[in-house]
Formats: sequence, structure tokens, C-alpha cells
Amino acid sequence: MKYNYIAIEGNIGAGKTSLTKMISEQFNAKLILEQFADNPFLPKFYENPSKYAFALELSFVAERYKQLTEQLYNQDLFKSFTISDYFINKSLIFAQKTLEKEEFSLFVKLFTIIYTNIPKPDLFVFLHVEIERLLFNISKRGRDYEQNISREYLEKIHQGYMDFIKQQPQMRILIIDINKLDFVNNKEDFQLLISTINQDYPIGLTRVSLK
Repeated sequence: MKYNYIAIEGNIGAGKTSLTKMISEQFNAKLILEQFADNPFLPKFYENPSKYAFALELSFVAERYKQLTEQLYNQDLFKSFTISDYFINKSLIFAQKTLEKEEFSLFVKLFTIIYTNIPKPDLFVFLHVEIERLLFNISKRGRDYEQNISREYLEKIHQGYMDFIKQQPQMRILIIDINKLDFVNNKEDFQLLISTINQDYPIGLTRVSLK
């Protein structure tokens, strides 16, 4: 790979974790996966967002900060590069869509303090997937607490990512439209995605639509 640290991002159900694992296995990369399954606030949030949003976002940003600082500052000499299925800004994107104005203002103050200590990825990859396919993927993987996620919520999260990307002129960002790919079950699609990611991209935003 041409990059030392790649962050794979996308909306809920975009396939970022699957892709991150597959790339790590093929290239012997150091793997950083978001630890969300054991978060006690996540199922509660989907049942009662207004009550548990602030606790959820605080717990997520604390865990993400701890994991990234530990993993990124302790390099593994036996791994060729590092790849993660999220970046710390994910906390800010979701918090902006889930928190009340006063709560978000406080959250931003806390986030700003920790953000400067996190290494930025050499390449930030955003997997663009249409809402209908996201809903299908979410339903297919069958996590009980995700089954009530609405189209409106997914649209808000997508817009949050787009707003974030527009504000990052100094990052190397690649948006890939993968709506016509099945990289999990089709080796050719996976290799096409790999070859697309493994290109020399300039600082700033690049958009690619595959197939």
C-alpha cells in the first residue's frame, strides 16, 4: 500500500468494517476496529435517543480516543501499514446530529481538546452507499438494536459526513461510490476497490464511481 495509515469511513451499513478486515488480511496490515458492540448505551439510545444521546456520544469518544492513541503510537514492526474502520471525527459527526444545541456545544469543547493528539490518516476513504442499500444491509446483518434506524437518521449522518469533508481541505480524502459493487462476495470487485484505494491522490477531495 502507498499509505501508512488509512481510515475507512461510511454511513451505518456501508461495509466499512468488512472492507477494513479484508484489506488487513490481504496486506498484513495492523487492524484497528471500532469497539461498539459492548457499549451499554447503544441499544438504549436507539430506544430513547433524547435521553441517552449525550451519554452515548461521550462513551464513544472516550473509547475511540483511548483506542487510537494506544494503537497509532505503538507501531507494529511486523505489519506493513495501519488501517482502521473509523476516524475520531466520527464522534463529532454523530454528536452534531444527535445532541441538543447546548449539549453539542459542550461536546465540541471536549472534542477539540483531544483531537489535536490524534494522528491524521494519510488517506481518508469514504464509502458512498445509497440509503436504500444501507437499510437493506442493516436489516440483513440483523442487529436487534439497529432495526429501528430510520431513513431520516441515515440521511442526517450522510450529510454530516459531507459537511465534515468540505471542511477538510488539508486532508487527503477519497469518496468511492460502491453502490454497484459486491466486494464481500466478488473477488473482482474487491480487487477493483483495492486498486482504486492504492493510487496516488493529491491533498484534497477526490471522487470516484466504480462500475
